[in-house]
Amino acid sequence: MSKIINIESYKLNEPTVVTIGTFDGVHLGHQKIIKRLINTGKLEGLKSVILTFFPHPRMVLQKDSNIKLINTIDERYAILDALGLDYLLIKKFTKEFSRLSAEDFVKQILVEKLNAKKVIIGYDHRFGRNRNADINNLKAFGETYGFDVEEISAQDIDDVSVSSTKIRKALNDGDILKANSYLGYPFMLNGTVIKGKGLGKKIKYPTANIRVEEDYKIIPKQGVYVVKSEIKGTRFYGMMNIGTNPTVSGKEQSIEVHFFDFNKDIYGDKIQIDLLNRIRDEQKFESVEALKMQLSIDKKVALEFIAKNDA
Repeated sequence: MSKIINIESYKLNEPTVVTIGTFDGVHLGHQKIIKRLINTGKLEGLKSVILTFFPHPRMVLQKDSNIKLINTIDERYAILDALGLDYLLIKKFTKEFSRLSAEDFVKQILVEKLNAKKVIIGYDHRFGRNRNADINNLKAFGETYGFDVEEISAQDIDDVSVSSTKIRKALNDGDILKANSYLGYPFMLNGTVIKGKGLGKKIKYPTANIRVEEDYKIIPKQGVYVVKSEIKGTRFYGMMNIGTNPTVSGKEQSIEVHFFDFNKDIYGDKIQIDLLNRIRDEQKFESVEALKMQLSIDKKVALEFIAKNDA
């Protein structure tokens, strides 16, 4: 799949079928629409295209918006690529772009840039300056500019809009099982392995400290999680703590992963952590020895979960 970020200097020459949206999470509701898009493309000889926007429109138009996204752009790309999409086009969302009239958006973006021959869109989709155009306007533009419009039903749209909100709430609540059930895959964190304070190594639970670069990425509720990761072609399981390490008077939040049966040097590597389950809240223990005892219990719980659910 091709990922095109600078849409201003790019034009698709092949005829396309297009859908539009943020598709944050690329969850089961999204996947239903995306598979429909891809299948339509194959049946009608059209390249499948998702037009998405970044930053998220709420980040630009609502300055007080503190929305966090389920996926980074790179994560979204990887999921869409696996589904078989042909093109992901990312339009930079600005206030200037938000003021583009509906017809100019259709003409300049859908027709001239994307060469759209069919647009698959929700029954309630609104677009253009002040979001003043709807699907009926889009159908009229389609007659003028030579593309068909296929409507996504209210039920399918409800699946999409409700689930993204529910996923964010589940992650904020630490309910990773519920979040994963909506996503259809494990929620992931991608980041660079950096050096920590070395406490884990001292107590024989060495950890990889993960720095997530994108400040807009949602980080789940603090606590201890069961995780897995593919590292240099091998799958490893482990447990991860999101928190401040209160037992040793930590102040800043960190993300630390202890992989089981692992002795590779991965400092500086970029890795993906898949979250499988949440074991407990982060706690402050009376001593480092008490923390070590709890980690032994956590490991046992994690291994039991892995044996039953992900072996």
